[in-house]
Amino acid sequence: MKLAVVKYGDPVLTKRAEEVTEFDKQLAKLVDDMFETMYAAPGVGLAAPQVGVLQRLFVMDCSGGNNPKQKLALINPVLELEEGNQMGDEGCLSFPGIYFQVKRPQRVIVKAQDLDGSPFTLDVMDLEARCVEHETDHLDGELFINYLSPLKRDLVQRKIKKRVKLGDW
Repeated sequence: MKLAVVKYGDPVLTKRAEEVTEFDKQLAKLVDDMFETMYAAPGVGLAAPQVGVLQRLFVMDCSGGNNPKQKLALINPVLELEEGNQMGDEGCLSFPGIYFQVKRPQRVIVKAQDLDGSPFTLDVMDLEARCVEHETDHLDGELFINYLSPLKRDLVQRKIKKRVKLGDW
């Protein structure tokens, strides 16, 4: 079932998500629904807070559904290593139509759990590293506009307010 994506302005996006403790059918259903929502958007990552669920999990597929090996659910992720730098355009399903350059690590190693609660480690580069960082930020209540200068952040927030008034948000 496709879920509603929460947009910027909803307080759930700025709260720290809670650890997942139950690895059951309900969790598996949430993950399936999140993948369906992400693919429909379309996007390459989606964190649980973006669908109004304050749990530490996100789904990602940087192939856009073209490579089943890239379809991943990371539950209770913990960043172990961040190295290098990359600049690139970044967007967010909670900020539809808004993109800007964000500096992120080139390589990330993250430890997480799968749907059964089994631990695994993921070592990723480039777009996958950007996605892991972006979605982990969501779990900590951090938004990608926080990486902008105060002036640019103010411009983005004004643009959003205008879209809210127009009923386009």
